[in-house]
Amino acid sequence: MRTPLGRTAANLRSGRGQKLLCSATAASALPLAVEVYVNHYSGSFANKWMWAPVGLLPALGAAAVAGVRSERAARTALPAVALLTVATGALGTVLHGRGIARKPGGLHEASYNIVTGPPLLAPGSLTMVGGIGLLAAVMRRERS
Repeated sequence: MRTPLGRTAANLRSGRGQKLLCSATAASALPLAVEVYVNHYSGSFANKWMWAPVGLLPALGAAAVAGVRSERAARTALPAVALLTVATGALGTVLHGRGIARKPGGLHEASYNIVTGPPLLAPGSLTMVGGIGLLAAVMRRERS
């Protein structure tokens, strides 16, 4: 009889980790949604695109929870929402960069504007969580 840790290690060695990655996606998406909401709220949702990650992250979390329970959901709903999340993260990086460039002095004052402007690499966390969801969709299901 294997321990749960030994079973997890054996599943990962054989390329099976769908439930684990779905769980990691769900556990990451919901707290990140709160953080994104708070930070975009402080920016007064000045750009309508600021609402996109706030709406997508709970949907990603729900799809990931469904993926834990159902292999079908992990292969259909999860990759669709995860792909939108990755695209939104990439767009967010561009928009944050544009926000930095629009500050007084633009990129000539980069050392100041990168610190005081929108966080340039923050949308990368959105992209990574979506990427974990995409990876979960291509993994094989664990053996019970």
